[in-house]
Amino acid sequence: MSSPNVLFVMTDQQRFDTIAALGNDHIYTPNLDRLAARGVTFTNGYSTCPVCVPARYTIRSGCEPLSTGIFTNGARRNPDDSTTMEERCGPFLARTMRERGYRTFGIGKFHTQPTYQDLGYDVHLHSEEGYGKGNRRRDAFGKFILEEHPEYAWLEMLQGERTEMYYMPQMSPLPAEITVENWAAERAVEQLGVEDPRPFFGMVSFIGPHPPCAPPLPYNRMYDPDRMPTPYRAEGEIDGADEQVTWMNYAIWADDISDSTARTLRARYYGEISYIDACLGKILDAVEARDDAEDTVICFFADHGDHLGDHGAWQKESFFESACHVPYLVSWPARLPAGQQRDEIVALTDLFGIATGASGQAETRDGIDVLGMLEGRSAPRENLFGYYGLPGTPLFKIMVRSGQWKYIYMANGGREQLFDVNQDPCELENLCAARPEAAAKLRAAAVEALSCPEGQPALEGGSLRSFPFEPRPLKRIYQFAGDRGVRGFPEKPEDVLERPVTDG
Repeated sequence: MSSPNVLFVMTDQQRFDTIAALGNDHIYTPNLDRLAARGVTFTNGYSTCPVCVPARYTIRSGCEPLSTGIFTNGARRNPDDSTTMEERCGPFLARTMRERGYRTFGIGKFHTQPTYQDLGYDVHLHSEEGYGKGNRRRDAFGKFILEEHPEYAWLEMLQGERTEMYYMPQMSPLPAEITVENWAAERAVEQLGVEDPRPFFGMVSFIGPHPPCAPPLPYNRMYDPDRMPTPYRAEGEIDGADEQVTWMNYAIWADDISDSTARTLRARYYGEISYIDACLGKILDAVEARDDAEDTVICFFADHGDHLGDHGAWQKESFFESACHVPYLVSWPARLPAGQQRDEIVALTDLFGIATGASGQAETRDGIDVLGMLEGRSAPRENLFGYYGLPGTPLFKIMVRSGQWKYIYMANGGREQLFDVNQDPCELENLCAARPEAAAKLRAAAVEALSCPEGQPALEGGSLRSFPFEPRPLKRIYQFAGDRGVRGFPEKPEDVLERPVTDG
């Protein structure tokens, strides 16, 4: 029996609650609904380090941050450790699948460090969010705009303005037919049409709905802000316990967003998701046009979510549901049931085992065998652990998700939270005091998970290490066109008029 095709499709910063077929009455997602009907939806899918770079290395390595050594977009493991990630974790997923006889292609955003790292794809077409010096022509989408649509080459930001406009409602500066999302879908369709006797493993990685919230016309006016839900907030100290929220809100110029603006932002965010959904439809049509469509595994997921103002927060990097709970759809018509929902806890780490399991033998690494679980051959996980920030620093925090419970510990101030996510999905009541036995059990599980060389710095005296609470110094993040020499706002307003425009 030949091996099935495996196609991964991912979005960036898409919340779990943004699919119409799964209960969101405010959003239009016919192709995500179609994909949910094609297979199994996991209603408890998680990103165990909910921010771009570490989440993506989790996907491609099948390993958690304690193994990859990446706990934030910037922090790394012990600098004295000279081993590469593939030496520590094993070959990346695309390389592993290629070694198993697959034709491999990767399209879209990969957010590697370094930017154009070899991940093992036979065909690798990048569309990264921004460009360093000279990288606009090295980036496949950037080159596409420069060479095939030079009328838009003057644009500094192809996906919308950032910096102080990062969380301001916008419209795409590009028409729908040449945005990065449509470009990725069309490149995927081309790869799906390649004639090759080998099965394929493909990764299609959309940039959206990551901010800026700038869907193209007419998706920018698809949703009425007055019909959007208002962000929810908890009483007491729940929302302010994670210092990362305050720091990030200020960093990305989102420290003073009103509820009315939040509803408008959600309308544009939903517009971006509906546009990506239309692009996804092209990919699904191309899969279904193949003779082996029934024997094609499709996994749809996101690297993390977005708070969208819930708990007074924007961006991600917390363990609130809105940031770490992600859509997680797995379909394989030849082997898996259609239209089924499951509540077992799964994670991005498990995708490695899904792909390798479909190819013949599951290599789970730090994950579990999801296909084996669906077919009754392996057990579900009891506890899922999430990590953020280098162990042994005030930035470190750990999550334990188990059954109905979610436990969060933050080293900065030794703060802890316990939520019953079944009864309280918005996480509005901290039950640490009311249910001390549940908190103690999950705290002990966290200690055990960290009782390894990589996690030991997060422990002290057999307990989770704490630091006296200290607010992080606030600073802004400036996101301009670095490839064109733009680093920040000018000292004098008129200085911007003297800068020559280049094509990057």
